[in-house]
Amino acid sequence: MLRILANDGIHPTGKSKLEAAGFEVVTEKVDQDLLQNALPNYDGIVVRSATKVRKELIDQCPNLKLIARAGVGLDNIDVDYAKSKGIPTYNTPSASSQSVAELAIAHMFSLSRSLYDSNRQMTTRGSSEFKTLKKKYAQGIELNGRTLGVIGFGRIGQSLARLAKGIGMRVIASDLFIKEATVNHFFDNDTQVNHYIKCIPLNDLLAESDFISLHLPFTGEPVLGKEEFANMKDHAYLINASRGGTVDEDAMLDALNSGKLAGAGIDVFVNEPNVREDILQHPNVSVTPHIGASTKEAQERIGIELADKIIAHFK
Repeated sequence: MLRILANDGIHPTGKSKLEAAGFEVVTEKVDQDLLQNALPNYDGIVVRSATKVRKELIDQCPNLKLIARAGVGLDNIDVDYAKSKGIPTYNTPSASSQSVAELAIAHMFSLSRSLYDSNRQMTTRGSSEFKTLKKKYAQGIELNGRTLGVIGFGRIGQSLARLAKGIGMRVIASDLFIKEATVNHFFDNDTQVNHYIKCIPLNDLLAESDFISLHLPFTGEPVLGKEEFANMKDHAYLINASRGGTVDEDAMLDALNSGKLAGAGIDVFVNEPNVREDILQHPNVSVTPHIGASTKEAQERIGIELADKIIAHFK
């Protein structure tokens, strides 16, 4: 019987599908420093973000025939080295697009109406300083008519564009590999509206956007640093639900403190889970703990997609 270690878990539907196909699926977590002892007893491993599958671990696991990532990015796996050893790596690029896009939209609404800070302050000051807080948070803005710049226009970026167009935003995009895309949405009467979006240079996007949202992998260097923040439209908002490291956190805080950046909605951080306190406590930052793909619907889709790919690989 083929054995799969789902070290960061797998949705019960995906697990059941694998078991029905004759696989043994183990979901008991093995600490990273103990994986070298446990993983040689398995034919494949499923990870999310927590578990790292690096060269050293691959070398210590001669029976490993498959590495699967329950998510989009593969930065916690040495993909090229695994390939050189004849070990394929699979991920789930489409299963979580809607969930990540909806979280990005949620952060945009939160920032536009100061919901993140209002919730903090109302719990402690709402009874005694209601009128003061009402005045403080009465300067919100509408998303309708604002320009959203999407950096990284793959599946997630296009899903976000679809949602943003539905609430009346102008959408522009920048991508190193994608030149254009058509996104669509449906009304209740099944009328389809198509939106053609041509990608533009990054600096043009930065200069035009009221909201900027990142949806691309981390490749070793920040996409947004000091120079990019300087090129942004004054008082823009930043959303990052992609990967920690895609934004220079020092440059972001400088932009927030100077007022160049009006606010930031952050789901991913450089040193997760050890997040900087000056980001967590900043009055103009809305934060979530890397939950972009963590919806019930997305996790079930991810589990099913992983199961299908694992079954196809071995069968």
